[in-house]
Amino acid sequence: MARVERESPGENARVSILNRSALAGITVAGKIDFSQNTSLQWLPDDLSVGWLDLSNCESLPSLPKGLNVRRLTLEGRWDPSRLLTGLKCFQLDLSGSLIERLPDNLQVDHRLDLTGCTCLRELPRGLKVGSLVLRDCTSLQSLPEGLYCYFLDISGCTSLTDWPSRANVQVGRLAARGCLQLRSLPAWLKSVAQLDLRDCRGISSVPEDLKVSSWIDIAGTGIRSLPASLKGVQIRWRGVTVDARIAFFPELITTDEILAETNAEKRRVLLERMGYEKFLTQARAEVLHEDRDPGGPRRLLRVPLVNDEPLVCVSVLCPSTGRQYIIRVPPTMTTCHEAAAWVAGFDNPIDYHPISET
Repeated sequence: MARVERESPGENARVSILNRSALAGITVAGKIDFSQNTSLQWLPDDLSVGWLDLSNCESLPSLPKGLNVRRLTLEGRWDPSRLLTGLKCFQLDLSGSLIERLPDNLQVDHRLDLTGCTCLRELPRGLKVGSLVLRDCTSLQSLPEGLYCYFLDISGCTSLTDWPSRANVQVGRLAARGCLQLRSLPAWLKSVAQLDLRDCRGISSVPEDLKVSSWIDIAGTGIRSLPASLKGVQIRWRGVTVDARIAFFPELITTDEILAETNAEKRRVLLERMGYEKFLTQARAEVLHEDRDPGGPRRLLRVPLVNDEPLVCVSVLCPSTGRQYIIRVPPTMTTCHEAAAWVAGFDNPIDYHPISET
């Protein structure tokens, strides 16, 4: 059974479809929802629909001949690749599916969403689409040669190591948040509106001729300056607008500046840039609790903040390296053991009994 939503002036009529003949030759401007129908094995030829949801329809052998669909949804933990050969649509959503590659003759005009497709390893050469979303495709090691799009999101593609030698991403946004293996931006990237590079720790520079018309986020990167081509661009740090002093000269940030900052989001950026250890020392943090673990002494420290919850951190020593770590914890923590249990992922500190903490 499917749910059909027909669009008509002033109302959305819902009709239950119980047999094949009811769908024969039907045209639906709204949505037909077969999602979770794991026994679906047939759809009529020449079906025309605005939005067709076939998520987790694992028994469907193929799409009908002459299908005219604007938006097609094939989400879920299954492999819908057999349905994609020769497909043409405006928007295709494959989020979370087990697909490994896309067919060469797939055509998506507007938006292709592959978020969370952790098995995806290959995209067709010359892929052209308005918006390409590859967020958290952790097995994808390369982008296709000849890629053309306006918006590209490769955030969380932790296996992506390099860029194609020939591609075109322009006008819109390039989001590469958390792409840990990337070491540079491609030479062919000339102009975008928004550039999100946060936590791309291997990237330390931006091409000299790159133009960014709106903003660039460089939190967690190795970028220490911007080229002249980006003069006047809005600099962001984890989504918060900052100036060049905060972004590139954190040694100039003072404890008094942080304590006086009334915007909680900006204060958190200032804290990150200055470093918790330096701030806690200079702010003369209150010691809430002290004890010892296998690594050595631990301290639970607190500093009150204006218009925000107090800053509470646990200071611990690594038993193997002797290095001190300062970790922010919820302000409700009252003991070092409770804080360490929270860091280790325990909801109940009573259950946390490590033989040694490393």
